[in-house]
Amino acid sequence: MKKLALLFIIILLNFSVKAQDGMEAILLSGINDANKLTEAYINPAMKGLIHSMNGGWYHTAKAHKTFGFDVSIGLNASLIPSSEEIFNFSDLGLSSNTTSTSLTGATVAGPNSLEAPINVSTTINGQNVTANYTMPGGIKDDLPLNAMPAPSVQITLGLPQKIDIMLRGVPNVGSDDVKGNLLGVGVKKEITSLFGPVDKLPLHVALLGTYTTMDVTYNLQNDSSIQGTNQEATFNLNAYSVQAIASINFPVVNFYGGIGYSGGNSKFKMKGTYNLEYNTGYPAPNDTVEVEFTDPVNLSFESKGLKTTLGTRISLGFFKLFVDYTIQEYNTITTGIAFSFR
Repeated sequence: MKKLALLFIIILLNFSVKAQDGMEAILLSGINDANKLTEAYINPAMKGLIHSMNGGWYHTAKAHKTFGFDVSIGLNASLIPSSEEIFNFSDLGLSSNTTSTSLTGATVAGPNSLEAPINVSTTINGQNVTANYTMPGGIKDDLPLNAMPAPSVQITLGLPQKIDIMLRGVPNVGSDDVKGNLLGVGVKKEITSLFGPVDKLPLHVALLGTYTTMDVTYNLQNDSSIQGTNQEATFNLNAYSVQAIASINFPVVNFYGGIGYSGGNSKFKMKGTYNLEYNTGYPAPNDTVEVEFTDPVNLSFESKGLKTTLGTRISLGFFKLFVDYTIQEYNTITTGIAFSFR
């Protein structure tokens, strides 16, 4: 479980580690512009994770017998639309202090090589100053299928009245640099009997509700390129879904699907103090001035909408292999295995 948790955290923060200097240097643009640039850069990751965390909760509508259970290991990958691999600087509403010779920059899902030079010209205490940095490229070449992945381990337990409860959980694990925890719960209620003779067929119908919350803290202080104190990045995610699902259960091959509504929100913050250095154009020792920012980045992201899922499952005794595809804002592929004991 710890290895899986660490894998998830590494995937989540891969872009922060790769582009760390660039992420911190964005603060040179000032708090307002820095928040706009950071939001444009990480938006696909924040929204993609919401969709990934809402995937893979079921591979059948049929409920377990009382105290039957299964353990599933899956991977959800939300596909990043090509339209969100880059952003236009002109669309961000940046101040005249922040300019670039490039018209576009890469989001976290964009090309690794697409870096954009940024020029900052502002006034500090009545003095004209300048700074330069480079917006980082994305990690498209490092992501399979250019998708935002989220692995999961889930336990499902059958209760009376054809109710299944589901649990995903990772305790607070990690290191001094990265720590994270996750908790997900779901409830499935099979309602096939409400449809009369249908309960004599291999068709099963159920209602499903899920909720997931996750917190990650990443210590920036040890490797920060900018002087300061208590520097860290924090990430919080809350995701939910409500679905009507159905499955046709044959002895070996099952087909399942669902339609419903899912969404969530995520927050990204850079906390601590950051001492930014600007050039004055004067000879040393008056060639630079320093400005301190405290808790400079505070961003919120939201995604919600209808979703439709179609999938299939192969059953070899207690061993199950499943794969499905969900159509939503960020279409999502889910694949995994399960060990089921009814």
